[in-house]
Amino acid sequence: MQAIVIKEYGGPEQLVLKEMPTPDPKDGEVVIKVRAFGINRAETEMRKGTWFEIDPVSGIECVGQIEYDSSGKLARGQTVAAIMGGMGRTRHGSYAEFTCVHSDFVFPIQTNLDWATLAAIPESYATGWVALSGNVHIRAGQVIFVRGGTSALGQAAINIARQEGLTVLTSTRSESKAALLTEIGATQILIENGKLSEVVREQYPDGIDGVFDLVGDTTMLDSLRMVRKGGYVCMAGFLGGHSPLSFEWVHLPFGVNLNAFASFAFGTRDFPTSDIPMQLIVDRVADGTYKASPAQVFSFEQIGDAHRLMESNGANGKIVIVR
Repeated sequence: MQAIVIKEYGGPEQLVLKEMPTPDPKDGEVVIKVRAFGINRAETEMRKGTWFEIDPVSGIECVGQIEYDSSGKLARGQTVAAIMGGMGRTRHGSYAEFTCVHSDFVFPIQTNLDWATLAAIPESYATGWVALSGNVHIRAGQVIFVRGGTSALGQAAINIARQEGLTVLTSTRSESKAALLTEIGATQILIENGKLSEVVREQYPDGIDGVFDLVGDTTMLDSLRMVRKGGYVCMAGFLGGHSPLSFEWVHLPFGVNLNAFASFAFGTRDFPTSDIPMQLIVDRVADGTYKASPAQVFSFEQIGDAHRLMESNGANGKIVIVR
């Protein structure tokens, strides 16, 4: 089969096409013929060699069709989505003609969506759904802040929260992107400067119910200052880069809950993939409830260009590769 491999750690030019053996599945595993996959920021870190687990074939999600299921439960040709399960980290990932993953991380899907649209869904919406429900503990009528709203995960979170009946505040680094965020349901858009808690507290003196922070270390303390006693801040991204924090615990807001989430937790006891209603999510995209069209679509051979766009922060949504 054809696969895209990391020749050596470095820039997008290190992603090269190579012939590799087709996966040989073990008990409990399925082989998927990859039709399309989304690009994720974690994959750019893997390519550079800065991630803690890296396989030469990257890619942590895909959509496609069953080629072989060792259990016989899924028929050949069945449309599926797959996320995580070690793909791109401890086993060959989705940057390939075929990929192999344990069936626990594979979701059979019934849909008429095209491959590009379907590929914009799995990782972002699974992460957004689980983190908002289980970490931010959202409920109808609440007010939350999605920090980093123009990212694919940010847009998914806005869609999900609005459909669940929340008021959603969000941020972007560019005023030109405000219209996009309003279109998908954000109530108010603030321009990100790392110091937005004062603006939020002026409008909500008692604090808001939660923050879903995708910017990361540089905004964590400011996000905590936005939230009421008993509210939640979930750290789930690093759009602002990595920078170790140093602070005195007495300077933290008292009574505010801080936690984190990353999709590599899927499949653990605390975050089973059964918590992800993938068919419901896909149906909501199909009927227009969630606005989840890919921002940019590239061919398999244009993988380097896709990574360059990701690192430029110019995509304004999900970047998708279609084979």
